[in-house]
Amino acid sequence: MKKLIFLGPPGAGKGTQAQRFQERYGLVQLSTGDMLRAAINAGSDLGNKVKDIMARGDLVPDDVVVGIIAERIAQPDIKAGYILDGFPRNVAQAEALDEMLCSRNDRLDAVIELRVDKGALLGRIETRAAATVGGAREDDNAEALSKRLEVYNAQTAPLVEYYGHRGVLKTVDGMQDIDQVTHQIETLLEL
Repeated sequence: MKKLIFLGPPGAGKGTQAQRFQERYGLVQLSTGDMLRAAINAGSDLGNKVKDIMARGDLVPDDVVVGIIAERIAQPDIKAGYILDGFPRNVAQAEALDEMLCSRNDRLDAVIELRVDKGALLGRIETRAAATVGGAREDDNAEALSKRLEVYNAQTAPLVEYYGHRGVLKTVDGMQDIDQVTHQIETLLEL
């Protein structure tokens, strides 16, 4: 069972790679947004708590998100493993995730950092916007990407050092084509 995080700035290819690993190896791509919505729809205690928080327009606290993740990774469809997508977003969330996993005598197998340069990201976002059927995502433009990169650099980029110190960080050259990135990740994970 592989327990992974794909880490990288917006447009680095995390979602693309997560889908490939889900299809090839049965790893479940866990999007925190999807999990929050599923918990609400299921009517679980955590889901009801999240529903009230979101209804007020507040951000869901880290401990609640970690609780949702804990519920989700206990489900039987996770037997092959999972890839966390969109979590953790900062060091505090990473610490909360580590604490939860430790309480279950568990840990992450690897954090895969997809390293790309800013110029390439802008090109990828523009290509994705042009190729999207039915209209581009609202945030697929240069101005939105710049803002998203600022947030990433301030909040999420410190996770590279955090996970590097824990010995689970593996860096991939995200500038390669999609198949080469997939192959490099497979090699690092010995799949």
